[in-house]
Amino acid sequence: MICAISGEVPEEPVLSRKSGILFERRLIERHIAEYGKCPVTKDELTMDDIIPVKTSKAVKPRPLQAASIPGLLGVFQNEWDALMLSNFALEQQLHTARQELSHALYQHDAACRVIARLKKEGDEARVLLAQAERIIPVSAASENTNAVVSNGKRAAEDEVGPDGKRIRPGINPSMISELTECNALLSGQRKKRQILPTLAPIDAVERYTQISSHPLHKTNKPGILSADIHPSKDIIATGGMDTNAVLFDRSSGQILCTLTGHLKKVTSVKFVPRDDLFVTGSGDKTVRVWQGNEDGSYDCRHVLKDHAAEVQAVTIHATNKYFVTASMDNTWCFYDLTTGSCLKQVGEASGEEGYTSAAFHPDGLILGTGTSESLVRIWDVKSQSNVAKFDGHVGSVTAISFSENGYFLATAALDGVKLWDLRKLKNFRSIAPYDANTPTNSVEFDFSGSYLAVAGSDTRVYQVANVKLEWNLVKTFPDLSGTGKVTCAKFGGDAKYLAVGSMDRNLRIFGLPGAESEESRSPDK
Repeated sequence: MICAISGEVPEEPVLSRKSGILFERRLIERHIAEYGKCPVTKDELTMDDIIPVKTSKAVKPRPLQAASIPGLLGVFQNEWDALMLSNFALEQQLHTARQELSHALYQHDAACRVIARLKKEGDEARVLLAQAERIIPVSAASENTNAVVSNGKRAAEDEVGPDGKRIRPGINPSMISELTECNALLSGQRKKRQILPTLAPIDAVERYTQISSHPLHKTNKPGILSADIHPSKDIIATGGMDTNAVLFDRSSGQILCTLTGHLKKVTSVKFVPRDDLFVTGSGDKTVRVWQGNEDGSYDCRHVLKDHAAEVQAVTIHATNKYFVTASMDNTWCFYDLTTGSCLKQVGEASGEEGYTSAAFHPDGLILGTGTSESLVRIWDVKSQSNVAKFDGHVGSVTAISFSENGYFLATAALDGVKLWDLRKLKNFRSIAPYDANTPTNSVEFDFSGSYLAVAGSDTRVYQVANVKLEWNLVKTFPDLSGTGKVTCAKFGGDAKYLAVGSMDRNLRIFGLPGAESEESRSPDK
C-alpha cells in the first residue's frame, strides 16, 4: 500500500469514500484544508469523506546509506562531525561565560578595594578631626594668654616692625658662643679621627645587590621623595607623595609608625638624636617637629608656619639644638628645636627664585643652600651673611652634601654632580652620569666621607678621593622600580648598606646577601 501523494508506505493510512484512493492522513488533511479537492481526481473532497484504515505497522526499509559498510561509515562520520561542532559551540559558550565571570569578579574586587580605601580615609579624617578639636581650644587659650603682655604690646615673637614684617628674636651672643664651641670641638676631633676598620671595603660594595624591598607608602599617590637614617638606630624614615612620613625598622622589616598631618607631599625628613625628635618639611608650607614615645609612636610637638611657599629642605645643626628649613619663598629659617620658635628668617620673599636644597657643614658654622636658579650659596651661620656663591649648574640644585672631612661639597642638578673645593672655593670635578634631560635627584656622602652616592635614573656609588685623583665609579645599581626616577639614597652605618627610595613608593635596601640576617643575630643588636 503506497500513499498516492508521497509514494511511500503511510504511517497512518486513510481511504477516500469517493475514489477509494489511499493517502497518508497528515498529508491529505493538509491538502483538503488548503484546496478542498482530491489531489488525484480533482473532485470536491472533505474530511467527512476520509475513512481510516486499520493495518499492521509497517517497518520502514533501511536507507541506502545503511545498506553497506561505506554507507555506515559515512553516517558515523556525519554524526561525529555534528558532535564535534556541538562540542566546539559549547566550549565557546563556556569561554564566554568564564570571561564574563572573571570581569564580574574583577569589578567586585575593585569595588571592595575602593570601599576599603574610602573607609580608611574616612577613619583617618575622623581621627585628625578629633585631634584638631582637642588642639584648637588649647592653642586658642595659649594665644589669648601670650599674645598680650602687661603693657598691651604683642609678645616679642609676634611683634611687627614698621615695614609690616614680623620681628624675629635673632641668634643671640650666647647661641653664637655655643655654635662656635661646637665648631671648635668638632674641627679638633676631625683632624684626629681615623676611618674605622668596620667600614665596608670597596670590594664588598662592589658585590652589593638588592636584599629587600618594602612598599611603605600609599598607592593612591605613589612615590618616596626623601629619606633619612637614624645615626644610632637601624631605623629609616621616608617622606612620600601621599603626605605621610613613615618610620621603618630595617632589622625587623616592620613599619614602626606612620606620621600623618601634612596636607601635601613630604619633601624632607630628618632625625634628631637628642630627645628622640624628628622633623618633616612639606609642600603645604609647614614644618612639623615630632616627639618620640617609649612605645615607638610619635606625637606632633610643633607645627611651624613661617614660610609662604613649599618647604623643600630640612637640615639639623651638629648641636642637635637647632635646625634650618629652606623654602621656595626664597627664604631660609633658623629654628630652636626645643621651643619651635623661628629665631631668624633670612632672605626676601620672591617669586623668581627659591631654595630647593640645604645642608649644614659638619662643623656647624657654614650652611649651604641650592636654588631653583642653578646657584649654590654658602652662608655664615653666625652673621647670616652670604660668604660665597657657586654657579655653573644647569637647572635647579636638587641636593647638596658636605663631606665629613669638611673640605668638599657635592651638589646635584640637571647637568649631574659638581664637586667643590671649599678651601679654594672652586669646582674641581664634574660627574655627568645621565643624559641632558635626566636630572640627578640626590647626592650623599657616607658618614666616613669615603663614598659618594648619586641617584637619578639609577643609583651609583663613587669612591671619594682628593682634588687631583680620579673619583672612581665603584658600583651601579639599576632602577628596579620601572619609573626611571630614583629620588633619594642614604648610606647606613659604616656603609654596610644603601637605602634607596624611588617613585614607585618602595624603599629598597642594597647590601651583601645574608648581611641583614647576620646583623640581626649579632649581640650588639
